[in-house]
This record gives sequence, C-alpha cells and structure tokens, in this order.
Amino acid sequence: MKSLILYLFVFFGLLCPTLAQSSDSEKEAVIQLSKTKWQWMADKEADKLAELFDDKSVFVHMGGAWGKEREVNIIRSGGIWYKKADIHEVSVEIIDNTAILLNRITLVAEVGGNEVVNPFMVMEVYIKKEEGWKMGGMSFTRLTTPNE
Repeated sequence: MKSLILYLFVFFGLLCPTLAQSSDSEKEAVIQLSKTKWQWMADKEADKLAELFDDKSVFVHMGGAWGKEREVNIIRSGGIWYKKADIHEVSVEIIDNTAILLNRITLVAEVGGNEVVNPFMVMEVYIKKEEGWKMGGMSFTRLTTPNE
C-alpha cells in the first residue's frame, strides 16, 4: 500500500510540471494568434479573419453587437479599419478548451472615413477545436483613462 501511495505521488509530481508547461505554451499560442489577428485586421485580411472567427462568434463594439458575417463585411468594406493596435498589456486564462484573453490597447482606427484613437480593454474568447483555435467573441470596452 505504501508503495502504491509513493508511486502516485511520484506520478502526479512528474505530471503536474508537464501540465503547467503545456498550459504556458497554450497561453503563448493564443497570445501570438491574437497579435496575428490584430495585424490581419490592420491589413484588412477579411478572408483570413473569416477562417479564424467561429460561425457562431459575436462582436461587441461601441456602436452595437453583431455576428461573424457582419464583422467580416465591415472589415472587408473598410467600414471600420483597425489601422493599429498598440498593445500595452496582455493576459490569458485557459479554462478547459476556452481561452479568455485581455488586451489593454490604444486603437487607431478609421470609422466612416474619420480617424479615431481610443483606449480599450478588449476581451477575446477563443475555443480550441479539432482544427485549432477559433475566435468565439470579441468585446471592446472604452477606458475612461488613457493608456500610460
């Protein structure tokens, strides 16, 4: 019995660091995917974004909320041009097959032909599927204090 308990302690002692490493690498992968997504948005890569966005994804902006098709069409048409996202802070938590990423950014965008600069906290939700991470949602919250 003592050897079984010792075996279990050793087994789980070896397993836990492996799980932590896997979690850290998963977090880094999501952070890199988010950075790539910001670049695709700046470059108006609507087709790449359409592949990243899950069919049931939702997007919350200062002007309303909508789904994947409308978000992709807005980017494709230039209705909103996400010119540059200066990322000041990023964090990610993974819960089962869901990653919740927070970005504190200064966003330079063109909306209706007018350039605007806003400080935002952006929450991105990613779901891990067989084909990889898909974005399930993105929500912009305008901050009342500028980024420092």
